[in-house]
Amino acid sequence: MTRAPDPGSPPPGGQRHVPVLLERTLALLGPAVDVPGAVLVDATLGLGGHSAALLDRFTALRLVGLDRDPQALRIAGERLATYGERATLVHAVYDELTEVLARLGLPRVQGVLFDLGVSSLQLDQADRGFAYAVDAPLDMRMDQSGGITAADVVNGYPAGRLARVLREYGEERFARRIADALVREREKEPFAGTARLADVVRTSIPAATRRHGGHPAKRTFQALRIEVNGELDALAAALPAAVEALAVGGRIVALAYQSLEDRLVKRTLAAGATSTAPPDLPVLPPEHEPVLRLLTRGAETASEDEIAANPRAASVRLRAAERLRDAA
Repeated sequence: MTRAPDPGSPPPGGQRHVPVLLERTLALLGPAVDVPGAVLVDATLGLGGHSAALLDRFTALRLVGLDRDPQALRIAGERLATYGERATLVHAVYDELTEVLARLGLPRVQGVLFDLGVSSLQLDQADRGFAYAVDAPLDMRMDQSGGITAADVVNGYPAGRLARVLREYGEERFARRIADALVREREKEPFAGTARLADVVRTSIPAATRRHGGHPAKRTFQALRIEVNGELDALAAALPAAVEALAVGGRIVALAYQSLEDRLVKRTLAAGATSTAPPDLPVLPPEHEPVLRLLTRGAETASEDEIAANPRAASVRLRAAERLRDAA
């Protein structure tokens, strides 16, 4: 029997991908997916690190992997090829989860995993435009086959709309100052690369503020990426769909890397774990009982040892829940 690639080793193509909170994720999903006929949806396949580990650990598991990035799908496909028909990979955004499962004839699944945010592949490839450390085209699309780019947003949005994107999606306190500076600068010459964008953002932020909190442009880059890819709208639709797709006893695990994502995850899971009955009812009708049971106390974070081995784990927040009953 051919053994699957080690989840921590470099996948085909040479990229090194270290799955975040891997053992904790496996432990949380294990009771639901370590059963005959179990199906798990990896809604954010990426380079396939979590998926390879799940397929390797749970040998009867079938996996459905979704990703909007064709390049990631190709690399993950090479990595997971040894699992044959146990792995089905689909080019889709995670808010298409319901439609994908319907096409595959899978009305219920035993597990769903979300590893949110930008992937290692997208961060590590400079020409994708997600990183501010090196100059690259202002793209930021997770699926480069279509849609608007970061250059379209920076060069085309009016100042008010641009400021709103930076404030809402980047939680940037100097959103209006940055937006006004970007509008002034683009009138001289349209923005084409990440280096000039990062420089204008840096000089728009007061010097005293720039000395704290990491790179001054990180919030702007986050906001532009979320806007370009419609990430929060997609996640707001995908999380309830994932809960609905779970069979009784099924489990959902979500790893978020910034507060906006984590807030959506927390809200969805907390709503499912709360009774819908009026508080003064003497007896709780079954149809008002919680649909979910929370498996984590708040959000779990990575240990110091994991962060030292994998710096991208520093900001992770993990939440998980189990499906208790079918909806009324």
